[in-house]
Amino acid sequence: MADEKTVRSANKGGKPSVATRVLDFFKHFPTRIAQPFKNTWRELKKVTWPTRKDLLNYTLIVLAFMTFMGVVIGLLDMGSSALVALLASWAG
Repeated sequence: MADEKTVRSANKGGKPSVATRVLDFFKHFPTRIAQPFKNTWRELKKVTWPTRKDLLNYTLIVLAFMTFMGVVIGLLDMGSSALVALLASWAG
């Protein structure tokens, strides 16, 4: 009789059994899946979205920068290709 009380008291204060942990896992699984989506939705409500005018302005700035960088990278590529061709003809 004393052994049963010792086992029960040890199980209450200690780690839950495997079956209890598995059941708790499946019981809380939908909540744990939904929580990141709820947090994302809460954060999106805090966002200050740009106006149409600002969005158009930012888009044009990005496109102009991309065009500029494309030209710069193209010129660097052409220059390095010409340099390699010059060195190849000089060495050969």
